Amino acid sequence: MARVTFENVVKKFGDVIAVNNLNIDVADKEFLVLVGPSGCGKTTALRCLAGLEEITDGTIKIGERVVNDIAPKDRDIAMVFQSYALYPHLSVYDNMAFGLKLRKVPRDEIKRRVGEAADILGIQDLLERKPRQLSGGQRQRVAVGRAIVREPKVFLFDEPLSNLDAKLRVAMRAEISKLHQRLQTTFIYVTHDQMEAMTMASRIAVINKGLLQQLDTPQNLYDHPNNLFVAGFIGTPAMNFFPGKLRKDNGKLVVDTGDFVVPIPAKKAKPYENHAGKDIIFGIRPENIHDAEFVPTNIDSEKVAVKIDLTELMGNEIFLYMVSGKHTFVARVDPRSQLRVGQQADVAFDMDNFHIFDAATEEAIKA
Repeated sequence: MARVTFENVVKKFGDVIAVNNLNIDVADKEFLVLVGPSGCGKTTALRCLAGLEEITDGTIKIGERVVNDIAPKDRDIAMVFQSYALYPHLSVYDNMAFGLKLRKVPRDEIKRRVGEAADILGIQDLLERKPRQLSGGQRQRVAVGRAIVREPKVFLFDEPLSNLDAKLRVAMRAEISKLHQRLQTTFIYVTHDQMEAMTMASRIAVINKGLLQQLDTPQNLYDHPNNLFVAGFIGTPAMNFFPGKLRKDNGKLVVDTGDFVVPIPAKKAKPYENHAGKDIIFGIRPENIHDAEFVPTNIDSEKVAVKIDLTELMGNEIFLYMVSGKHTFVARVDPRSQLRVGQQADVAFDMDNFHIFDAATEEAIKA
């Protein structure tokens, strides 16, 4: 078992900075997810940790050992890639045992490790099959099993579920979470899918353009994003953003978007008083916008006039895509809602749950 530390890690490809002064301390046995859009540097950071890329500057530690100049095979890590990379001519057993044979591990020990990994992953009856005889999910389990048998200090996963269909991805992310609980080993997992990150991680590192934007628990990222990027990246559908101004109106602090005005409740106003008169970006999540006919009790709600542009009936909820002046936005509303395309209607903003960002810096103005 081991903690992992990135200290001021920089990785450049020519003039391109792929990883920019990355500082992360991953606790022993933690499940950390690196998440961000394609090309943000998350996979490069993982490859630097694995030793597959040489860092330009900084220090990477596994446990107390600096591994900057240590060969990948000696770092005591195991990596699961997006591609299963199984040998097609070898059986499942031999694919899982291959790395151990190269290390000249005794035959009985190989048999024990492969057997234990197969039990954990539920693939005992597949050990004699060839990869072509397996489904995508089974191949992914074999790839994970090949990592397990090495008994590493750290497991690295590079978008391992990207090649699976949607239903199997949900099942496999649950399997990987249970695997982490069972093995009690440090997991570092890379994905561009924020839903995977939210459901699996003990902490999430959000990265954009090589820079760490925020490192926190899934719930804190969702409830208290540091900036506009994190707020828009975490959550499905994404948070709605409305450029506007904070101003005083008859002694009340209000958000004025140019198309609608919503007052900030007095109990919430104090942190924003110093920003009155300034350009801001008002953010509210789709689940905090309600059909005016089905507003939850005990919330401070404010009505906004809209035109319904599109509806998506999801069964347990309805997504409403709406227009108010120049603004388009989405709400997740009660499935009993009767609002339909083309209607003029009022929706209710939950003013107990909103976010305000400085328009110039895009940093959150913290409540």
